[in-house]
Amino acid sequence: MRTERNLTRLDRVFARLDREPERPAHIDVPRMSRHRVVLFSATLAFYLAIVWAVVTTSWLVRLDWQVMFFRPYQQWPEIHAFLDYYVVLGQRGPTAVMVAAWLGWRSWRQHTLRPLLTLGASLLLLNITVGAAKLGMGRLGPHYAITIGSNEMGLGGDIFPSGHTANAVVTWGILAYLASTPRARRWLSALSAVTSLGVGLTTVYLGTHWLSDVLLGWAAGLLIMLALPWVEPLIAMAEVAIFDLRDRWRDRRGRTVPAPVPVTPVVLKPRTAPVGEETAPEREPVASVRSPRSPMHLAPGPHTARSERTPVTPAGSRRPPHSDRVPRGPAPAARPLTGG
Repeated sequence: MRTERNLTRLDRVFARLDREPERPAHIDVPRMSRHRVVLFSATLAFYLAIVWAVVTTSWLVRLDWQVMFFRPYQQWPEIHAFLDYYVVLGQRGPTAVMVAAWLGWRSWRQHTLRPLLTLGASLLLLNITVGAAKLGMGRLGPHYAITIGSNEMGLGGDIFPSGHTANAVVTWGILAYLASTPRARRWLSALSAVTSLGVGLTTVYLGTHWLSDVLLGWAAGLLIMLALPWVEPLIAMAEVAIFDLRDRWRDRRGRTVPAPVPVTPVVLKPRTAPVGEETAPEREPVASVRSPRSPMHLAPGPHTARSERTPVTPAGSRRPPHSDRVPRGPAPAARPLTGG
């Protein structure tokens, strides 16, 4: 009796991977709802408040200096090695490659470019907004501070806001933004928030950022994530344009090669000799029809097939002569029997 093996969870996962990719009938695209607009406005107000508190050298700047003098990396040196690796989760290069690989697989499975285009649009907004704020405010970091108690603004630095924190919010938040179910979106949102805050606090521990840099970087990344629904129409237009370009390229490759145009032969006219020169006597035309020749491998004359030929036996014996061997003669005739 044949029994079927029960499929495990891993077997079901591989079975799903082996299916033919299908474009989903409906993709849940987040919209700019009233709740999202309220969150965007509150985050923007928080962003401006942090900038104002640092520019006016308020209590937040004094807190920055107190944390810097505390030197967390000296207070807890045993976690220094681990946090050196953990802070990589906020670096743009490694995180972008990992997330792009996952979203590229999703784009292939769903037959849509929206995941990759959304990641590209968010990183572009991140580079423009955070980069402009860094260069515009020019704040120096804790390791390069000059005057104790000052905000270190406008001195040519590029530390405010924290790029590691903002990049962690955007890169890992994209996974929550593109989640297919509300439950997965909630879990991934909480995970990306904890990861980004952990990356920001790690930079404070290592002494590469002020505490206010981390707060502003977290707000900058959250603003980009909340504003993404406004960019969705541009993402859809870019996807349609890319697919149209692909279809035109395929049509151009699939066209048949046109047949060559027949070339009309050019008739050459005999050259007329100039006056006073003798012309060569015309040669007799050579007959273009030649007598048919037999193939080179056949003997001249009528050719017969091998099966129609009479077998020819060579005369004499083919054996080599031997001195001790008596040549055979013709067989003696049989004697007639006589009665006795």
